[in-house]
Amino acid sequence: MPPFVRLRSASVVLPQQNIDTDQIIPARFLSTTERQGLGRFAFNDWRWAADGAPNPDFAFNRPENAGRAVLVAGRNFGCGSSREHAPWALVDLGLRAVISSEIADIFRNNATKNGLLPIVLDEAVVQDLMTRPDDELDIDIDACLVRTPAGEAHAFPLDAFARTCLMQGVDEMGWLLARADAIAAYESTHHKERTAA
Repeated sequence: MPPFVRLRSASVVLPQQNIDTDQIIPARFLSTTERQGLGRFAFNDWRWAADGAPNPDFAFNRPENAGRAVLVAGRNFGCGSSREHAPWALVDLGLRAVISSEIADIFRNNATKNGLLPIVLDEAVVQDLMTRPDDELDIDIDACLVRTPAGEAHAFPLDAFARTCLMQGVDEMGWLLARADAIAAYESTHHKERTAA
């Protein structure tokens, strides 16, 4: 995944609370381990009618929201069962960040490992952002800040290791593989010490 340091984008708003992972991507689409193409199934039962026609009232089907990379959602986003397909689908849909006043722990961990930034802000701030979806938000991962055109700056928590991985464009395995030489040197030295003992 590409390094993710800064993002500037207007937002798509889903004000519903308790959007669970089955609503993000229904279980019937989990039979693949391919990430590409999952965006088609993101919010499937809200986006598409039974005949496959787009629901014109759904936020991600509105022309003005095309290309927006930030989702502002109601409280308790990503609750429900654990599935990496949920952040995969959102990233494939074009999202890079989700803002909510509460994001489920397992979803949050899966998101950061897959290049999707989960941002938790105070409920009052989230409600305000929902009223201004056309504002271009400036998300600075290094500073852990969301800045608005009005000059507001909202800090958000982000695990230091997750921040490092996002900014370097690697997952946990990629971070370890980049240190393979140092790990091998350490193991070699300590193997000799153990053998000598």
